[in-house]
Amino acid sequence: MVEIAGAYVGELVGLVNEMSPYLLLGFLSAGLLRVVFPRQMITRYMGQNNFRSVFNASLLGVPMPLCSCGVLPAGIGFYRSGASRGPTISFLISTPQTGVDSILATYSLLGLPLAIIRPVVALFTGLLGGVLGNATERNSNGGKDIESKSEEHYERSVKELFRYGFVELIQDISKWLLIGMLVAALLAVLIPGDFFTSTISSEYLAMLLMIAASVPLYICATGSIPIVAVLLMKGMAPGAALVLLMAGPATNIATMAVIGNTLGKRSLWVYLGTIIGGALFFGILVNELLPREWFTGAMPSIAHLHDHQTGWFKWASSAILALLIMNGYLMKLLSNQKERRRDREKANNIKKNILQYRVEGMTCDHCKATVEQGLKDLQGVSEVMADRASNLITVQAAEITDNQIKDTIENLGYRFKGRV
Repeated sequence: MVEIAGAYVGELVGLVNEMSPYLLLGFLSAGLLRVVFPRQMITRYMGQNNFRSVFNASLLGVPMPLCSCGVLPAGIGFYRSGASRGPTISFLISTPQTGVDSILATYSLLGLPLAIIRPVVALFTGLLGGVLGNATERNSNGGKDIESKSEEHYERSVKELFRYGFVELIQDISKWLLIGMLVAALLAVLIPGDFFTSTISSEYLAMLLMIAASVPLYICATGSIPIVAVLLMKGMAPGAALVLLMAGPATNIATMAVIGNTLGKRSLWVYLGTIIGGALFFGILVNELLPREWFTGAMPSIAHLHDHQTGWFKWASSAILALLIMNGYLMKLLSNQKERRRDREKANNIKKNILQYRVEGMTCDHCKATVEQGLKDLQGVSEVMADRASNLITVQAAEITDNQIKDTIENLGYRFKGRV
């Protein structure tokens, strides 16, 4: 047992040391994108029902470091503000598959070929899904540019660059990043080195198994990388690895439910069909057309995971990453405490005309702010308080109907569960 625990710690340390320098560079790049390309700019380029709008949505979505809980409300918000169905689907497909952080992390553990292929595939599948989405849209918005009512306003400064890249983004993905590393280290210890070559003889069966495992579950774009790295070491075909890298971050049950409810069942089938079909198609292309040595030979860091003399730079990067993650959790704890005090004060000020509703899907502070602002825009609503922990929304309104509340909540991309 002690030997297994030691091997597990060794594998985990190796993975962290290999990924940390690239993750730090990715977080810095994410902050730069935040400052240079604010969300208002993205919104303006998603409002037309044509290929150019789809291309803009897919191209801008590829480097955006948004997790699934941030992508879904943003994408649905774009759609409800006037964006066409095609660009919305394109954005929802391409964005969660990659980001600047995950592209750099892919290069660090999986090598240059997959680091190039991954964003190319995300762009292509985003384009395909957007074109098919436009084909299913009955009512065009007339090609008008749109502006979201819930635009985010922030100072475009160096301070904002570091705040977003090294605080907010780390808070969003650190949970899934840690889970991915922990699972990857466990797989490295438990799975025999010849598992895929001796147990699963068919490369296409391995691809189908990856689809079945990844479509209903959420795997962070960055957190999936160490898992794929270990599976490649165990003999899994590169095509099956690409399937997991694509379908894992892009799909999950919660996302499918919201897309089906908001964009319609046809859009849901376009979304799923594009991701699954694209993953299998590109997986087959990688297996059949590209030399296997491109992938196994492009992983020098993986080949030396057992050599933990990685140098001071990698150890320093790992220490900085650990401190940033701890800082993110500490700041989130303090922010939550402040938020609860503010909510209690707000609740004490709400005296009459109180309505409470249960709403699911609020997973972050952005979700809370989106719901509160969306309901405050309704005529007759004077105060709104959303509680993510209890999934309750308290509304003070002189004249409002449950259907108005329900329509607004669902239009924002969340699940309305009725009055309490």
